[in-house]
Amino acid sequence: MSDTASDAPKGPSVDTSGLPEVHIQRPSYKIDLATILGLLLAIALIIGAIALGQSNANFFNVPSLMIVVFGTMAATAVSFTGEELKNAGTTLRQSWKRRVQNPSKLASSLIDLSVSAKKKGVLVLSSYESELSKDPFVARAVQMVIDGYQAKDIDFLLSQEIDAQAERHKRATNITRRASEVAPAMGLIGTLVGLVQMLADLENPETIGPAMAVALLTTFYGAILGTVVMAPLSVKLEKRSKDEAMLKNLTRIACISMASQDNPRKLEMLLNSELPPSKRIRYFD
Repeated sequence: MSDTASDAPKGPSVDTSGLPEVHIQRPSYKIDLATILGLLLAIALIIGAIALGQSNANFFNVPSLMIVVFGTMAATAVSFTGEELKNAGTTLRQSWKRRVQNPSKLASSLIDLSVSAKKKGVLVLSSYESELSKDPFVARAVQMVIDGYQAKDIDFLLSQEIDAQAERHKRATNITRRASEVAPAMGLIGTLVGLVQMLADLENPETIGPAMAVALLTTFYGAILGTVVMAPLSVKLEKRSKDEAMLKNLTRIACISMASQDNPRKLEMLLNSELPPSKRIRYFD
């Protein structure tokens, strides 16, 4: 008996005539100019204020900088595990990029899928495999619908995945937020070290002024690292995590609706309830 392609059983053919075209946008990332330009502008303003000053004060001191930078890293690391710090490093590198994916277009594509499933049944969704593969999460979610998962099971599984991703992002955000709290404290510690050294040499009044300036530099560095760098990055990471969770929730809601064979008009209202007002769609109007 020969094992030829003609002998293999063939699945039922799916009629795709009259169905809407579906275009899934592939998730991509671009350099976030707002983050880079914002940091550069803040640092430029500080440097400009120093340059326009009327004194010859030296604002660069290596020991002060080492106390703040390495002290902040060490104190922050104490609060977290090595695995959390490793994962946070990856997330921090991504904070310099922004995700390019239009939630309105994703919502419209999900309604296209819902209309197709309502007209021809959920098996017709397998004909969109090439488009769905552009977004791995959408592909996995829709495959659950094709495989006949119940709506409650799809809701549970996708919610678990979304929550797990949000938890990973939350840990990275907590690390940057913790660093923003530690940096000014390390600056204060460096200042106290400098003051102790200054007080130990009070016999020479000429050194008091320069020593005080050096002592205060650590507070200056700590304020910059905590307020200008780490605090804004934690806010950026938190917002980015919420945006990605919203995109995944759109897919979750759509797949639950398709598995339940809900009316696509109802799905439109559900998706709009998740989208911000400026991104809401009017699919059936």
